[in-house]
Amino acid sequence: MDSLLTAAARALAAGDVLTALGHVSLRGDPPALALRGVAMAQLGELERARDLLRQAQRGFGRDEVLARARCVVAEAEVALALRDLAGSSTPLLAAALALQTRGDPHNAQQAWLILARRALLLGRPQEALTALAQVRARAQAPALAAMAALTEAALAACALQVPQAEAALLLAADAAQASGIAALQAEVAHASGQLAQPAARRLGEGAATPLDLAAVQRLLASPACVIDGCRRGVWQSGQWRSLARRPLLFALLRALGQAWPGDVDRDQVIAEVFRTHAGDHTHRARLRVDIGRVRSAVQGLLEIEATDTGYRLRAPAGIDVAVLVPPRDGEPAALEALLADGAAWSTSALALAVGASQRTVQRELAALEAEGAVRSHGRGRAQRWLGAPLAGFTTILLLPASLPGD
Repeated sequence: MDSLLTAAARALAAGDVLTALGHVSLRGDPPALALRGVAMAQLGELERARDLLRQAQRGFGRDEVLARARCVVAEAEVALALRDLAGSSTPLLAAALALQTRGDPHNAQQAWLILARRALLLGRPQEALTALAQVRARAQAPALAAMAALTEAALAACALQVPQAEAALLLAADAAQASGIAALQAEVAHASGQLAQPAARRLGEGAATPLDLAAVQRLLASPACVIDGCRRGVWQSGQWRSLARRPLLFALLRALGQAWPGDVDRDQVIAEVFRTHAGDHTHRARLRVDIGRVRSAVQGLLEIEATDTGYRLRAPAGIDVAVLVPPRDGEPAALEALLADGAAWSTSALALAVGASQRTVQRELAALEAEGAVRSHGRGRAQRWLGAPLAGFTTILLLPASLPGD
């Protein structure tokens, strides 16, 4: 590496992006393109950064394995910042292994950390833990240690393991302080504040009681049967029944849960769930069929009995029924949770993360945009969606991840 490239690399490491660009802005050789790409990423010009990194990777020869692998890692980090999650993680995994075996442990750890953060956003906790183990197994620079601890805290919070999340955040705070990076320290402080904010609401007696993550954890550890509207399923004594892919059945179960220990009127259920105020005998027949499907889904946890006017949940003796709902009402709440991180997401990445079709996500995004809750920039494949951070509550329960015991 010549003296200008060395000076540019040192300036980037010190956070002096403009000085780094001054050294390489007029050069088109692969190492200079790679440094320019990293610099543009630090300035927030992510699309331009990705183009430069791709040019650099193509410019390096086949025998320059380390240089090509470093470009793959840098491009993957840009893609993560853009929330472009549709591609395969195989090239990044190959780059991590190449860097690890060829004596570049720092960039190898960065690759494993990107793999972990990507898996976390896609709701693949086991993949995230496997990648994170590779980072923890080796000595880390303070900045990497802080990001690894933040990722560990997010995984623990998604699994409602609050003490583990708090311990990871303490480690993240110490590492961020040692790194001297103000933005990283602010990110750790924000994550720590989220644990104390309301994460869900418990419905009952005509009121909604806000609960933080610790309170949600205590509720799930209690004998109560919890109808979870954040993850759309039923939880009781370590048993989890998911209805995430059967939204109509979950809507019926939630209506029954909100009426417990009383019953819910048939016509009221038809109006609320089937969204019609002119229900007839065909709707009643459909309701009977769908109630039967709900019975099968919750068999062993709850029973559903018919009454003169409708249906009622029946729990085992001494077992309460609790209904949890997101901190905000409405179907787009999961999208708001993802967009609340301030990053730019593509429609396809959002659809992948929430497990819905792109058409459904586009429709919900349009509604949110009309309300001023989100905004977009670009067109076609370059279109990205952003949302203002949601103040006053945390959205960790809405992110796609497994419950304890899954």
